[in-house]
This record gives sequence, C-alpha cells and structure tokens, in this order.
Amino acid sequence: MSNEFSEKTAEVGNQVKCVGCGGNLKFAPGTEHLNCEYCGAKNEIKPAAATVIEENDFESFLNQAASSSDKKEVNTVKCDNCGASTSLKPNVTSDSCPYCDTALVIKNATTCSLISPKYVLPFKIERKTANESFIKWVGGLWFAPGDLKKYAENSAEKLKGVYMPFWTYDTDTTTRYTGMRGDHYYVTESYTDSQGKSQTRSVQKTRWSGASGTVHNNFDDVLVCASHSLPEKLVHALEPWDLPSLAGYDDRYLSGFVTESYQVDLKAGFDTAKTIMAPQIRSTICADIGGDVQQVTTQSSDYNNITFKHILLPLWISAYRYNDKVYRFMINARTGEVQGERPWSTAKILLAVLGAIAIGVGVWYFATR
Repeated sequence: MSNEFSEKTAEVGNQVKCVGCGGNLKFAPGTEHLNCEYCGAKNEIKPAAATVIEENDFESFLNQAASSSDKKEVNTVKCDNCGASTSLKPNVTSDSCPYCDTALVIKNATTCSLISPKYVLPFKIERKTANESFIKWVGGLWFAPGDLKKYAENSAEKLKGVYMPFWTYDTDTTTRYTGMRGDHYYVTESYTDSQGKSQTRSVQKTRWSGASGTVHNNFDDVLVCASHSLPEKLVHALEPWDLPSLAGYDDRYLSGFVTESYQVDLKAGFDTAKTIMAPQIRSTICADIGGDVQQVTTQSSDYNNITFKHILLPLWISAYRYNDKVYRFMINARTGEVQGERPWSTAKILLAVLGAIAIGVGVWYFATR
C-alpha cells in the first residue's frame, strides 16, 4: 500500500474520504495521520515542507482589502441561542451547536467570504483523555450539587472537537506620556496616647514632581480570540498555547472536527489586542517614571510594524443543562487544561456558613468561660 496521501484519499470539505472503501477519514489527535473508520487504514499527512511561520503586514492587507487568494467562500449558520457562527460540512441537513447544544436551523445558513487561516495547531489530546480531565475537574469543584457529576459524565460523552479562530499580532509601540513621580519620605510627629503620655511616631509622606518621557515596547504573538461564542475570561484561562508548534493550514487536520468562522474581523481584533497590550505599556511607563509611586496623566501610543496571522486552535467543547440552565465547558486540546461554567449548591453553601458560625460561637463560648 502506498503511503502517498494523494493515491489513497479524496478530500471533500471538512470530510476526507478513503478511496479504498469510501469511509470517512478522521484526523487522529497526537499523530500525523488520518484513520479510516471502516477499513482501519492510516493515511499519513506529509507536509510539502517544514512549516515556516510568516507574518502578514497589517496595513497593506487592510489597504488591499485582502486579495481573493487570501479568502475563501464558506457556508456558516449562526446559533440563535449563543450566537456562534459554525462552518457547515457539505450536504449537512441537521446539526447542533457545539457551544450550547441547541439545534441549528440549517435553512438559515449563509455564504460569506472570509480570510483564510494560514496555520493550525492540530489536536493533541484524544477525546477519552479529555473526558477524564473534565470529570476529574468536576469532581474537584467545591460546593457543587451532589448530582452534578452524573450530568458531567453524560455531557463528556458529547464532547465535540472544535477549531476556534484566533488572530495573533506583532507590533512595536512608542508611547509618549506625562505624569507625576512620588518619592516617599518620613517625618517625626508627636502625639498623646490613650494614657495621656506624649509619644513620637514616624509618618510617611510623599513628595511629588512632574515627569514626562517616551517608552518603547515590543509585542510578539498577542493572541486575540476571533469568536464571541465562549466567555472571554474562560478562553484566556486556557492559555498558554504552544504556538511554536503551529503547522501550515491543511484541511486534513480539520477532518472529523467542527470549524468555527471568525466573528471578530482583523481590524476589530487589533483593537482588542490594544487592550491586552495596555497593562504592559503602563507598567513600562511607571518603571520609566521611577520613584515609589507613580501617576500617569496622559499617554499616547503609536503602533508600528504591525503584522498578523490568522490561526485555528483546538478545543474540546460540550454543554450540559442543569436546572434549565446551560453550562459550558472547554478543554485545551493541546495541554488538557479545563475551564468551564458551573452551578453552585445553595444548600451546601448555607450549611458551610452555618457550620462556620457554629464553630465561631463555640470558640467564643469556651474562650469567655
């Protein structure tokens, strides 16, 4: 049997068919091949060359409005419940949202032109391992309802592999600022204590002086999620990602998984990147001002040499309903990091509070006898 992929497979959208038997091929997490569901054939993904990460010039790309070669036509359907925009597989007639498990209305699908992703971080964690990680995470939750683990086990079986869209940005910033530098000094003051005796104490005071200057920062791979489908706080908590392991985009890595289309465009993504970079810029300003405390009055940043990448990152995602409310959870399919929403047991919290009060009362009672 030849190892050449082109001789044994035919690609159809996000599904890859085995030429030998016609069965679906799915990318096997943690490997560099696809498995046939029926005949068991393994088809190796052989990149044409080693992946060389290239950045795209941000301003040039926007000015050219992205050439047609950088775009692709995709069919997407938007979930009426959570707003996720999911790319559809060819000839799909029914599906459910991977983020909230709501049935998708396929007749509302639309075709749009999107910037093509250039790199992908392939799945590494298998579904079974992801299941185990999630159930362990649920088991470690404090004040969770007693029957939550049962719901979690059922939901873990419905895990869906999803490639989420992200932008990365590189830039050099130049920031001009004005502010105040505060230097602490101490003076000795006299006072009268509660016994009427004269005492002295050292009191901290601050001497302020004006400050201004210019600082520079270099940023590499500022990561911005290009989706509104999941809570931003939870998505950030899944970091870090091993971006040096990015592979060149290849539809075969996507086979067997759901791919979400970006909802945050390139320009809006950079606005989000600015908010991510802001704390580091401010920290650099404060270090430049010096002193013990600082006040930043004004600041203005120029963003130079901006470049970007459009990439796909892998997540295992599912959702479960508990007391008529949907809770979502996700797993970094590279590291196994679990993040999610969870219900709280009011009864357990109340018992814990009452127990703490009882212990406090008991300690006070014996201490005062």
